[in-house]
Amino acid sequence: MSALKITVLQETLSWMDGPANLRHFDGVLKGIEGRDIILLPEMFTTGFAMEAAESSLPQDEVVAWLHGHAKSTHALIGGSAAIQTADGAVNRFLLVEPDGTLHQYDKRHLFRMANEHQHYIPGATREVFHWRGWRILPQICYDLRFPVFSRNHNDYDLALYVANWPAPRALHWQSLLLARAIENQAYVAGCNRVGHDGNQHQYSGDSRIISPQGEILAAGEPFSRERLDATLSLEELQAYRERFPAWRDADGFTLT
Repeated sequence: MSALKITVLQETLSWMDGPANLRHFDGVLKGIEGRDIILLPEMFTTGFAMEAAESSLPQDEVVAWLHGHAKSTHALIGGSAAIQTADGAVNRFLLVEPDGTLHQYDKRHLFRMANEHQHYIPGATREVFHWRGWRILPQICYDLRFPVFSRNHNDYDLALYVANWPAPRALHWQSLLLARAIENQAYVAGCNRVGHDGNQHQYSGDSRIISPQGEILAAGEPFSRERLDATLSLEELQAYRERFPAWRDADGFTLT
């Protein structure tokens, strides 16, 4: 599939109330059709809560909910959630296809300024998966600040960032999303929440869908609940990378 239709949902979240958040997104998702990817924010079942490490919804319940909406919309749908594992809690990006196929990525860079590293364990691997002919890299919030981890080794076409990125650093969020698209010659979609959380942090959203050349294809208004839509072209991406092959001159390295 050359064209990929993506939807980003810039929404408010209820603090530490999984059922309320699922009901909220039930309403938001109602009637959405004709899309290929639908993106929800980071920790969309709880907000960015350290307390969620102890009392989050089980993965099976969250995946079943995502699968239900993936089937009804015929789209890949995903966002991150606090998930309990045998080794400890993780901030896990869950993406579910209409047939139930699950892709997941555990947040590698934990936000120490909120003590996330004391409540969750970091992911160990960078993940890329395929969907409708596209190669997709899932990332979570603070990962955005570490470009080595998201370096495009000519192995992905679209990077997805989900976040609870506070309003005081909105310029960082906007600038780094733009940089990741340009430096990696890839499409980038960033889904950030709006509203206040249980710690009274404010979130302005500023969600973005960005082309490989840095063109902003869709942008969320600050502090507003919004749906962002864009259609991405794999043919245009491949033609640009052939016409301007800066990726061929990237420095080689090994991530340890």
